[in-house]
Amino acid sequence: MTDRLELFPEDWSRALAVVAHPDDLEYGAASAVSRWTSQGKDVRYLLATRGEAGISDRPPAEVGPLREAEQRRSAAVVGVDVVEFLDHPDGLVVESVGLRRDLAAAIRRHRPDILISINYRDTWGGPAWNHADHRAVGRALIAAARDAANPWVFDDLPDPACEVRFIAFNASPAPTHAVDVTDHVDAGIASLREHRTYLDGLDQGTPGTDPTSFLRTNAEAVGPSIGVAAAVSFEVVTS
Repeated sequence: MTDRLELFPEDWSRALAVVAHPDDLEYGAASAVSRWTSQGKDVRYLLATRGEAGISDRPPAEVGPLREAEQRRSAAVVGVDVVEFLDHPDGLVVESVGLRRDLAAAIRRHRPDILISINYRDTWGGPAWNHADHRAVGRALIAAARDAANPWVFDDLPDPACEVRFIAFNASPAPTHAVDVTDHVDAGIASLREHRTYLDGLDQGTPGTDPTSFLRTNAEAVGPSIGVAAAVSFEVVTS
């Protein structure tokens, strides 16, 4: 990536990161999270599923608790101590009013200034089709941000309406902003390495089986877009 991107706004105090699965944030965004928590910002994680269907040769009842524990350890590596799960079914997440309600409730409860997620678009920018759960959660999150700000939508929820400034999607094929993570790539790598159950289940050669190579290569490719050694890109949108 050589096109110039804008610097990611950092004049905020609290972020809620919302994704479908354990490990979604660790494929890039966690390096930025490490930067932000080192600045004293409050970053919290919300996951739609426990990733229980993510390993084909191990049963969900066994995998779900393992991946939840790994996500909590992974989050702690980059300074995040609030990690919540919504228990939507892994692999079957639907962009529904029910999901929007759950997300809006979380936004009102945590009251973040901004939202963080990962690519919600159909592809990663080439022939590789994006996971249905990623698309469903990302698109529902855009709607839920608007829902959370409207006091007449889901007006039976216990917390008052809450408006967020923007939503930032990591790994989008249409990035608009980037964050300097030159000093935080190692923390991002360590965070991804905590997902041992998932990484051990990947076929050899699958992107991400070597966290150091994957994350450092990607970050160094984005770095020139803002004139630094390593960066993470985001597509910033408003609801």
